[in-house]
Parts: sequence; C-alpha cells; structure tokens
Amino acid sequence: MTQISVKSTRNIEQPTPADDDASILPLENGDRLSRPEFHDRYLAMPQVKKAELIEGIVYTPSPVRHRSHGKPHAAITGLFLYYQVATLGVDLGIETTVFLDLENEPQPDALLRIENGGNSRITDDDYVQGAPELIVEIAASTASKDLHDKKNAYRRNGVQEYMVWQINKQRLHWFRLEKGNYVSIQPDDNGVICSRVFPGLWLAVPALLSGDLAQVMAVLQEGINSPEHAEFVGILSGESRKGN
Repeated sequence: MTQISVKSTRNIEQPTPADDDASILPLENGDRLSRPEFHDRYLAMPQVKKAELIEGIVYTPSPVRHRSHGKPHAAITGLFLYYQVATLGVDLGIETTVFLDLENEPQPDALLRIENGGNSRITDDDYVQGAPELIVEIAASTASKDLHDKKNAYRRNGVQEYMVWQINKQRLHWFRLEKGNYVSIQPDDNGVICSRVFPGLWLAVPALLSGDLAQVMAVLQEGINSPEHAEFVGILSGESRKGN
C-alpha cells in the first residue's frame, strides 16, 4: 500500500505588511534578506510580478521568453492539470508563493501537493506553507540556481520529488528525496519516469523533450489507469474524510 508521509508543518511566523509602505525599501536583485523582510518588500511592490528569496538572496527574473519558458511551462501545467483532475485530493499550483523557512520564499513554476495528510498547508492569507510533495522548475537562464541553491533549499525542507527541465540542454532532471539526500532518477527502458509520491504520474521523458505531447498524454493515461493510481485515490479519499 502506498504510504503518505504526514509531517507537522514548521511553525513559521506569518509576515504582515508594514503599516507605512513608504518606509519599505524596494526589492533589489541580490539583496540579502530574511523571509519576513522580503515578503513585506514584495507586498509593497505590486508591479513586480515575480520575485523569489532563495537561501536568503533576492532574485528578480528577467522577462519570460516563449520557447525557452512559456511553452514548456504550459506543457507541464497541462500534464499536471490532467493528473489533478483524475486524482481527487491532489492540489496543483502554478507560480505560487511558498513559505519554506526563514531564508526561502520561492515561486516554483509548478507544484503538486497532497491536500489532506501532506506536508504543506494553505495559510489564512492564501499562501503555501511547508514543503509541497513535488516541485517543477523550467530552467533556461536560471539553471545554475535551480540545480544548486534552490535544489539545496528544497532538499533541506523535505520536498520529496524535484524536477528541473533544462531547456537549453534538452535535459530533464528528476530527483527523489532518500535519507535526506536527492537521488537522480533515470527513465526506465521505455523512457518513462514514474513518480513514487504521486502514483500514476508517469512521464515519457523522450516524448516530452521532443515535443510529442500526444505520446506524453497517452503514457500519463496509462499511469492513471494503473492499479497503483486507483489505490492512491482510495487512500486520498480516506485522508479527505479524516480531514473533514
């Protein structure tokens, strides 16, 4: 039977915007801040659409290009959305702010989390607090950050599976947390990686990298039709009843 890890979410003090926004300094790329300081500055700059705090350093990314980010991001979103629809109790987020710890507030390109019995929760002000079970980053110009500092932050905070799609090199990295370290997972003989924490989430890696989304979706459907997925849905249904 699939086991769902249940951990208590870290008790992180919730930041609130300062009363006098005029006194708050603007965010600057490379600033070193605590997460509450970063969050207050971010809230005071609504014109900034994306900023992240990774290991205490502020990152404000460049404008998003289509082929190197927007298009693959859409592909991953579609894949995860299809899985979510078939898996009641799984929650999908796109560029959602995540409170990890006092030095990390990322906005991952995509995340999947278990709504009841998982390792994260939704705060009263509608952010994710704690470690989602799976995070995906689309890496073009951000590959060094995604594969180093951000990877370390996700590992340390208990993100169980981490995927980095390295667009410029046409490589997909899938890491699984084992005994506190990330282990790189390779596709099987059919070119497929199967998520351990989300049974039925099967990814045809060569098809994804070549843009054959019809094959990607066909393989995902096989995973959704598997006995492992049916068992997982039953477990989530039981967790949902307990959560209510």
